[in-house]
Amino acid sequence: MVYADTSFLFSIALHDANTAAAFTYLKTHPTSLVFTSWQRCELRNAIQLAVWRGNCDAILARRAIEKISADVAAGNLVESQLDWQDVLLIADKLSDRHTAALGVRTLDLLHVAAAVSLGAKNFITCDGRQLALANAAGLHANKI
Repeated sequence: MVYADTSFLFSIALHDANTAAAFTYLKTHPTSLVFTSWQRCELRNAIQLAVWRGNCDAILARRAIEKISADVAAGNLVESQLDWQDVLLIADKLSDRHTAALGVRTLDLLHVAAAVSLGAKNFITCDGRQLALANAAGLHANKI
């Protein structure tokens, strides 16, 4: 099972500095990615935030959101349910063990804790601190 954080998912939904590397990763590691309702919410918000920032127009944002739905329908993104109580307990433990040393933010903790909670073995990110935390949590982590 592969968990991709929102930075990676954003790169496959909209063009950014990491898009080429994200698609290269997917070509060399063909697999479905775990997709939770929380990731969906965060990803959709990131796309809308890109419109607000002037990085894309509303039409492109709508197409990106449609691509997410198409990826779910095609099985590229596999919808998975989180047990938030479990995620938060894992996040607390990860914070106690690693935040002071790694400077981990709450959303980074939640992504890694979600991956651990779901039993993911692999973790993909574009974020260096999140990569360090995922590795510390025992996940096989890749930064693109």
